[in-house]
Amino acid sequence: MSSEEANSAALIGEDASLLIVEDDKPFLTRLARAMEARGFTVETAESVEEAVAKARANPPAYAVVDMRLGDGNGLDVVAAIREKREDARTIILTGYGNIATAVTAVKLGAVDYLSKPADADDVFAALTRTSGERAAPPENPMSADRVRWEHIQRVYEMCDRNVSETARRLNMHRRTLQRILAKRAPR
Repeated sequence: MSSEEANSAALIGEDASLLIVEDDKPFLTRLARAMEARGFTVETAESVEEAVAKARANPPAYAVVDMRLGDGNGLDVVAAIREKREDARTIILTGYGNIATAVTAVKLGAVDYLSKPADADDVFAALTRTSGERAAPPENPMSADRVRWEHIQRVYEMCDRNVSETARRLNMHRRTLQRILAKRAPR
């Protein structure tokens, strides 16, 4: 065993089970290989339904879950994992990063929230970071458009993802809100 493998094993611990939930097949394959090379025993799933079934049958010690999947929301997977295994270290991975969903993910038990594109080193660092360590602060502040988008997302999450209620609270037309929600976050 090389010193790098020994360091990885020490960071991971005895139970190295990792569930990766991602609907982008090429990214899923690359990340699974990279995590296996770092010492994890990897299971994969491409849907919420498949991931929840695997989490209930054999709850993993670690999980990397995509936020938006073809058949639902990755937060449902995080909740299912925490239901079966309180000590699981779960991170959310998403191309639609926003503060509201990050807060929801942490409340459900995720230990970190990474925006795509995240490489295997970022994922490994997030999974193995001790509770006292802090992630580095962002280098660039948010734009005004991004702040507006974040506010809309926060209200949307507070309304349990109900578009009509969110539009009412924000005093905007429902269709306008739907168009905003369908777009990617501004930089």
